[in-house]
Amino acid sequence: MTGRRRWSSDDILDAAGRLLEGGDAEAFSVRKLAAVLGTDSSSLYRHFRNKTELLRAVADRALLTAMEGYEPEGDWKQCVTDIAFRLREVFARQPQIATVWGRYASGGGGSRAVMEALLQALRSSGLPDERVPAHYHRIAVLVTALNAADGGIGTLAAEELEHGMESFRVAVLGADPERFPAVAHFAREILPLGADRRNAYADILAAHLDQIEVEASASRRNSEISA
Repeated sequence: MTGRRRWSSDDILDAAGRLLEGGDAEAFSVRKLAAVLGTDSSSLYRHFRNKTELLRAVADRALLTAMEGYEPEGDWKQCVTDIAFRLREVFARQPQIATVWGRYASGGGGSRAVMEALLQALRSSGLPDERVPAHYHRIAVLVTALNAADGGIGTLAAEELEHGMESFRVAVLGADPERFPAVAHFAREILPLGADRRNAYADILAAHLDQIEVEASASRRNSEISA
């Protein structure tokens, strides 16, 4: 009699990633994953205590993929931007996992690799050490939110996306200029949320990095004056 196959943690995470491609974190369940693997839920709980821990591991694996081969190049702003776009590119290929990352915090090796790289970059910006954690947190929230939002759009079927775009165009171009004068004025220039997101991502990130640069410069001047 042939014994039941023993699945490794990597096997389980591979299957979970494939299952998420066809749905989202809400529809995902350990029971469904076990059925895909041809086993029972109890065998998966030997590797992961619950659904949340499993989804965190799936998200963390994406972070590890994003940081593969990363070497800091250029100044601190280039490093932060590189990390942010590495994350964006990985989650663009796995949009369902982007929404998982936005919902479930990850504390594994991938998360630590991203944290280390961002903290190192921020320390080299000239910020005093006491300000580094606050700016790290803001960048982490910003990048997570933007990628999760992209992931939500990325999971839409083409027909759903086009329907949303058409609804947006009707709502904006048909705005009553007396009730919504600003909307009517800018109607032909306003972009729907699904448009030009890469440039928006870059601009929003750059704006925060510019704020950090201003703060770091002020800190250096104050240190020179007090020296």
